[in-house]
Amino acid sequence: MHNIRLEFEERYPELDFVPGIGDVRQKLRLDYAFRKWHPQVVFHAAAYKHVPLMDDNPCEAVLVNATGSRNVADKRIEYDVEMMVMVSTDKAVNPTNIMGCTKRLAEIYVQTQGVEIEQRRHCGYTKFVTTRFGNVLGSNSSVIPRFREQIAKGGPITVTRPEITHFFMAIPEACTPGCKNDRTGRTYPGRGYRNRIHGTETR
Repeated sequence: MHNIRLEFEERYPELDFVPGIGDVRQKLRLDYAFRKWHPQVVFHAAAYKHVPLMDDNPCEAVLVNATGSRNVADKRIEYDVEMMVMVSTDKAVNPTNIMGCTKRLAEIYVQTQGVEIEQRRHCGYTKFVTTRFGNVLGSNSSVIPRFREQIAKGGPITVTRPEITHFFMAIPEACTPGCKNDRTGRTYPGRGYRNRIHGTETR
């Protein structure tokens, strides 16, 4: 958050950027944030994303990734949010690990909310959008910072499985789907979700 604040102050000095620290597991803290800032659009990206760590800590993965997402989605009713964009992961496609499973659960809940509103079985008018990201090149969770560190120390580079093909997207590419989906306001229900990942194939 501190780094984001510094970047915003440098790039957009006229922007009134107010960082707020909170926990999606705490409903009272969410209430405070929604009351204070009255958001029109909520981009929900709070999550634990490290696969091995979540396999070792499944309870925390469920509390943050699944329950936390439910808490954020539920608040839109109380505060008349126009749109919620949930940032998910390609690992939610036929998930094989705890992290992917918890993100898929969050997707299902958010998508169900959107469908019920469209079918007028649920109060409110919020548009729900879910977008899935793959490996973002250069992000904090990317392997690239680790490779750079290993190269700076003279190597070797740790490659767990050389035969695996990875797909990467640059940070600007990663931002594009979320922004486009934000403009369309489309809800992707159930298993019909189309997983479209753009990026560069790397072996």
